[in-house]
Amino acid sequence: MTIYRLLLTTLLCVLTAAPAVRAQQRFLPAPDPADSAITVSLLTCSPGAEVYELEGHSALRLKYVCADPAGAIDVAVNWGVFDFATPGFVYRFVKGETDYSIGVAPTPMFLYQYTVTGRRVTEQTLSLTPSQAAAVIDLVEKNLQPENRIYRYNYVFDNCATRPLAIIERAIGDTLQLPTGYDSLGSDPTFRNEMRHFHADYPWYQFGIDLCLGSGVDRTITRRETMFAPVVLQQLVADAVIPTSHGAPGRPLVASTQTLVEGSPDALSQPTPWILTPMAAMLALLIITCAVTYHDIRGRHQSRWFDAILFGAYGVLGCIIAFLIFISVHEATSPNWLFLWLNPLCLLVPILIWTAPARRILKIYLTAAVIATVALGLLYIAGVQSLNPAFVPMMLAGIIRSLFIILPREKSKTT
Repeated sequence: MTIYRLLLTTLLCVLTAAPAVRAQQRFLPAPDPADSAITVSLLTCSPGAEVYELEGHSALRLKYVCADPAGAIDVAVNWGVFDFATPGFVYRFVKGETDYSIGVAPTPMFLYQYTVTGRRVTEQTLSLTPSQAAAVIDLVEKNLQPENRIYRYNYVFDNCATRPLAIIERAIGDTLQLPTGYDSLGSDPTFRNEMRHFHADYPWYQFGIDLCLGSGVDRTITRRETMFAPVVLQQLVADAVIPTSHGAPGRPLVASTQTLVEGSPDALSQPTPWILTPMAAMLALLIITCAVTYHDIRGRHQSRWFDAILFGAYGVLGCIIAFLIFISVHEATSPNWLFLWLNPLCLLVPILIWTAPARRILKIYLTAAVIATVALGLLYIAGVQSLNPAFVPMMLAGIIRSLFIILPREKSKTT
């Protein structure tokens, strides 16, 4: 799941940067047929301090003797390489057209960057037969071909954890039997709950995810689907079994486990103080909204500047959600029922609130907006889409100001 930005990451593509004329050649030397000691391991890097490191990172380690004079090979293969400097990267990322690449580096080089950042690296050596281990190398080699090395990244369905798992299962020719007693998030896990588990110390990051991702990430997921997170993949693989035919007992997938890089507590950031969390900020917004409304009622006037700012901000968020629903190709952004509450129509308020003849239209819109916001709350109660807790005071702030404008009151001056 980790996205590399360190300078060393560029070296991960050393073995994949060959000119096009070499497209028919192997990027990984073929193993010596006489060598039956091919070792395939799953490497799991612990979570880091950056938001793109919170679920950890996965890679495959391949160790074998080559058939040519190149000697022994010991490389780490991962599917988390991309370039921030790619033209239009941010737009393509938001639109859901982010392309990632496979990268290969000598294992010591791969481990060095985690030694520097203090992130633990665990190696799980897999109990594959020689033919299965050779199949892994062939599958990785196929991935390294120019026509295959770039892939369309998907946060939960196609990433640095799901790719190694797919390679392993294709090599053994079957689906792994996963442990039945492991539940990472209780009896009813969802993609969103798993994200919240790993993002607990990054509440603003989760706030943004809850804003952008729709109800699709709230469905109950299988144990296998929880393995989109590298650290969960590591935990489930530890007790996974390679099935055999004719009902015979399978053999454990993992033969041995060892720590290659010791982790440091400094690799993780400190939890966000509550006073700086989205909930604290939105409760402050609700308190300010109540204070402004009370002041308006007592003074018999309307603070139009406050309504313009509040609903203008909601409208901007609504434009982002509309982009993600109607333009982005991200699978998880639609349907997003937040659109009932946050949508571009919120921008009508900063426009209409300054014109007295438009007041009737404004009241009609705000009445519909209140009803839609209440409907969103009912959808949350019904379990259709989970809401970030900080959304509740935001919704209440909008309802309070809407009702203040809609309900009849004595003639007042406006500011």
